[in-house]
Amino acid sequence: MTAAAIEVAELTKRFGSFVAVDGISFAVGKGEVFGLLGPNGAGKSTAIRMLCGILAPTAGRGTVAGHDIGREPEAVRARIGYMSQRFSLYLDLTVAENLQFYGGIYGVPPARLRARQAWAVEMAGLQEQQRRLTGELSAGWRQRLALGCALLHEPEVVFLDEPTAGVDPISRRRFWTVIYELAATGVTCLVTTHYLDEAERCDRVGLIFAGRMIALDSPEALKLAQQVGALLEIESDSPLLALEALRGAEGVRYARLHGAHVRVFLSEPQEAAPRIARALEARGLRLSRAEVVTPSLEDVFVSLIRQAEHAASEGSP
Repeated sequence: MTAAAIEVAELTKRFGSFVAVDGISFAVGKGEVFGLLGPNGAGKSTAIRMLCGILAPTAGRGTVAGHDIGREPEAVRARIGYMSQRFSLYLDLTVAENLQFYGGIYGVPPARLRARQAWAVEMAGLQEQQRRLTGELSAGWRQRLALGCALLHEPEVVFLDEPTAGVDPISRRRFWTVIYELAATGVTCLVTTHYLDEAERCDRVGLIFAGRMIALDSPEALKLAQQVGALLEIESDSPLLALEALRGAEGVRYARLHGAHVRVFLSEPQEAAPRIARALEARGLRLSRAEVVTPSLEDVFVSLIRQAEHAASEGSP
């Protein structure tokens, strides 16, 4: 990895007795596309707000673009772009007026702002929308505009908090084209997303659960690391009843629905199919097919979260 644009060590945020982020540590290199993933309430947005200098950490330390997030939040904010998961532009301003307003907030000189505004309009495909009120735009167009505003001042690091939530597939594709173009010029991009096909596009991903970082590596390395045991795709006459029968069965780490099939992660691959068949037969079900499959990133994350939940329940009084 190249020189770190983001460095975090034991970063923690508490709200009273609630620990939202619990001692996470990681580094992101210059020009890297880093995915921060996790279920709702895991601590992703809180972590991003600390890295952006919006929230002060309770403990631990972090630097972004060479500046300490606790001691130099204003210097951090001057060097980053931030796009929140909630649309934050002014609906009663036109597209052009929003760009001009945010360019002024970021202190972009007027001559440079004209060039950057033209770039943002072209990047977002908003050439025909500049005079329209932002409130009249669809969700996809608004998100494109928000991205353009976040990039007006040419930041070194960009934080995108679920940027494609609720937008159409074409807008999602455009977002990722822009992200790759930014990374190619050395801009560091940290992205949170619930779309695991997007996570596959990241150089590395970190998985947060209950405020803790429980996995950190490239998508391919995480999938390889989970290929201990066996992942079977099961076809039966009743997927829901099969799922119920297999959850908690001997040797089953987890079971979940995958379309019309059930995916079962077994601790030991030996005699997997006969074991599954016996568990189903005990419930009066028939095994039509059992095939070993390669884990997807979704399988990996489900498995890791199940393990974390199990460890948490075992450690609770």
